[in-house]
Amino acid sequence: MAVSLKMVVHSFCMVFLVMTFLIELGRGQNHCEEVQSCGRQPIRFPFRLKDRQSVSCGYPGFDLSCTQKDKSKKIVAAGASLGAFFLVVLVLITYRAYRSSKQEKENQLRIERFLEDYKALKPSRYSYSDIKRITNQFKDKLGQGAYGTVYKGKLTADFFVAVKILNNSKGNGEEFINEVGTMGRIHHVNVVRLVGFCADGFRRALIYEFLPNGSLQKYISLPDSDSFLGWKRLQDIALSIAKGIEYLHQGCDQRILHFDIKPHNVLLDNNFTPKISDFGLAKLCAKDQSTVSMTTARGTMGYIAPEVFSRNFGSVSYKSDIYSFGMLLLEMVGGRKNTDVTADNTSEIYYPEWIYNLLEEGEDLRIHTEEEKDAKISKKLAIVGLWCIQWHPVDRPSMKVVVQMLEGGDKLIMPPNPFGSTGSTKPRPARRMNLELEAIEEVE
Repeated sequence: MAVSLKMVVHSFCMVFLVMTFLIELGRGQNHCEEVQSCGRQPIRFPFRLKDRQSVSCGYPGFDLSCTQKDKSKKIVAAGASLGAFFLVVLVLITYRAYRSSKQEKENQLRIERFLEDYKALKPSRYSYSDIKRITNQFKDKLGQGAYGTVYKGKLTADFFVAVKILNNSKGNGEEFINEVGTMGRIHHVNVVRLVGFCADGFRRALIYEFLPNGSLQKYISLPDSDSFLGWKRLQDIALSIAKGIEYLHQGCDQRILHFDIKPHNVLLDNNFTPKISDFGLAKLCAKDQSTVSMTTARGTMGYIAPEVFSRNFGSVSYKSDIYSFGMLLLEMVGGRKNTDVTADNTSEIYYPEWIYNLLEEGEDLRIHTEEEKDAKISKKLAIVGLWCIQWHPVDRPSMKVVVQMLEGGDKLIMPPNPFGSTGSTKPRPARRMNLELEAIEEVE
C-alpha cells in the first residue's frame, strides 16, 4: 500500500523534534552541574517534578534532585536510541513509499501494454491511412500473389503483422468477406490469426499476425538443401496441421471448409509451429450438413479433390480438405511437387502413384532418410497421405482419425489402391489425374 508524502513529512518532523529536545536536555545538564549544588553532592540527573525539589535548573516544569547514581548517561543513551529508531522507521517508510510508487507505475504500464495487445487479439477495423502508417508507407514487401501484395508492418513496438493489400480487379469482394467472416471467429494455435482489416472505399486490406519463418513450401521443396527440417520436426508439423484442420471442421460453431490446403498456405512461426492461412476460398456450413454446393471448382491444381471437378466421384464436403491434406503429406515425404519431369522420360510422372507402388511392393521409399527411425516416419506420413487421397470421399478418413493415425504407432494398414482398377497392384501408366477431370457447374 502506498504511503502519502504528507505522512512521510509528518514522521520526519516528529523525529526532528525528539532529537532537538534530547540535545537541549543534554545542554541543560551541563549548566546545572556548573551553577547548582545540593549539599556536598553534585547535581545530577534524573529530573523530578517541582513539588519534589525546590531548586530549579532552568527547565520549566522540572527540578533537579540529589542522587549518588549517575543516571544521566542512561537517559541520553535511551533518548539517542529512541531517536535512531525513529530515524530508521522514517527511512523505511520513505523507502516503502518510493517502492510502492514505482511498483504502481510499473503495474499501470503493464496494464496499458496488455490493453494494446488485447486490442490486437480481436479483429479491428482500420482506415487506409492507418494501413500506410502500420506498413511505414509500404516499405517492406514480403510477397505478391494473384489476389494481392503482402507487406510487413508493426502495430505496436513488439507486435509485427503481415498486411495483405487486396487487388481491386480480382473477384467481387468474396475473398475479403470469406477471410473476415471465417478468421474473425477462429482461435486456434494452428490457424493464423486475423488481427484486423481495412475496407476504406475501394481499398481493402487484411492484417494478420506476422510469422517470421514464412511458408512450409520453402522447407520441403528442396530435399537436398540446408533448409530441410528433419523428419521428427516434419512429423510434428504434419500433426499440428491435421489438428488445425480438425478444429476447422469440428471446433467452431459452423464447419469451415478451407478448399485450398497446400504447403504455401501453411505458415511457420519462430518455433516452426505451423498455422493454416489464406481463407479466401473458404465456405461455411452447418456441422450436420454432409455436402456443400459450388458453382465452380476452387483450389490449386495438384491439391483439388476429384469431386470438386466432377460429382461422378461424390459430393463436395469436408472430405475435400482431407484430400488436399493428403497431397500435402506426400509432398512433405518426397520433398517435391506432386508431378515432376524426369530426365529419362519427358512425360509427367504422377508422384503419389509412384509412392504407392513402392510401398505396396515392400520397397524402401529411397527418400533422404539416413536412420531407421526417419524411414519409419516417412513411411507413416506416406501411408496416411495415401489414405487421405482416396478418389471417393467416402473412402477417406475423417480428420479426427487422421490425427489418431499420426499420433499412433508405425504399424498402419496400406489403403486400397486409388490409382487403378480393383485388385490390380501393378504399376499404372503415368498420368496427371486432375487435368483429366471435367469441371461442372451447380447452382448454389
